[in-house]
Amino acid sequence: FHGIISREQADEILAGVEGAYILRESQRQPGCYTLALRFGNQTLNYRLFYDGKHFVGEKRFESIHDLVTDGLITLYIETKASEYISKMTTNPIYEHIGYATLLREKVSRRLSRTKNESRKASVTSEENTPVEKITSLVRRAALTQNDNHFNYEKAHNFKVHTFRGPHWCEYCANFMWGLIAQGVRCSDCGLNVHKQCSKYVPNDCQPDLKRIKRVYCCDLTTLVKAHNTQRPMVVDSCIREIEARGLKSEGLYRVSGFTEHIEDVKMAFDRDGDKADISASIYPDINIIAGALKLYFRDLPIPVITYDTYSKFIEAAKISNPDERLEAIHEVLMLLPAAHYETLRYLMIHLKKVTMHEKENFMNAENLGIVFGPTLMRPPEDSTLATLNDMRYQKLIVQILIENEDVLF
Repeated sequence: FHGIISREQADEILAGVEGAYILRESQRQPGCYTLALRFGNQTLNYRLFYDGKHFVGEKRFESIHDLVTDGLITLYIETKASEYISKMTTNPIYEHIGYATLLREKVSRRLSRTKNESRKASVTSEENTPVEKITSLVRRAALTQNDNHFNYEKAHNFKVHTFRGPHWCEYCANFMWGLIAQGVRCSDCGLNVHKQCSKYVPNDCQPDLKRIKRVYCCDLTTLVKAHNTQRPMVVDSCIREIEARGLKSEGLYRVSGFTEHIEDVKMAFDRDGDKADISASIYPDINIIAGALKLYFRDLPIPVITYDTYSKFIEAAKISNPDERLEAIHEVLMLLPAAHYETLRYLMIHLKKVTMHEKENFMNAENLGIVFGPTLMRPPEDSTLATLNDMRYQKLIVQILIENEDVLF
């Protein structure tokens, strides 16, 4: 550290020594620090920041030396191979993978459920390559040729990642350079790519069950693709149980079950998935199962009626003409992601059945709208005022969806 010195003084100190660097306090902005780095026969100056780790851009380092080392690698690569880097994404290997037939069986084990009546039938093949050797790219390539009935589109969930040892991009097949944060990894399927390549990867994420740690609080599309089901298994299991023994229960969905028992059901699904036992012998009070279903919808990071479509649904609800309102709601439904649409459709069919037992359970479409409005749709901004203002429209939307499920879906 050289204290407050000028750029010219820093340049004199570093002159002729490639890769040398010093730290100085800025003359123009006292209290701010600058990294002066010699590269390509010139002195480069970068504003230096610290928040527990040192950083210039988005990468953070334990020491200035590591930051400089990574910076020199990046500068060298980008200087010497700039033309090549600009062309890396033009001819990706991603679209020309041919491993599918070789590894079909390994991927098929993940497709543990199919759309036919025996949902537990597994797809088999004669190959015996160890599953550990399958990369995320090969897994996905095999899946595209597999009989995956519920192939909903899903964007990758890329996060900056530090790779240990040499690593190559699974989109362009080029080396990932740098000491840390060399690229990004999809936390749902494990795809590893350059940050710049991630912009070109199609929305074909096929989540790996081993990466899905829980059922509740997991993105809806991620969950159904990981389990290869049409809808979240929580929805299917709870609705099946409720329809088997609870449609005539007074105050169904309005009456709360014991919170600790609902949490037990949640833990059972997180632990055992579709094998969770929610039968009457374990949970005789049907309100516990109904509460667990409502909790699942409340815990979704993106509601069933997504943030992107929320305002459009509210605007549709404000239309006074019933026919025009119905048409507007139908148009917005078409904007929902496929897995969200299918889940909502299935739930509305179920809630319509609930209303058919109104004489016993005292739950009509309006009452269910009051219960499920705020459960299925939440405003994008966390505003109590917006939520209060929209509650009547949330109720109305769900009420209309229940009453017109045969027309809208």
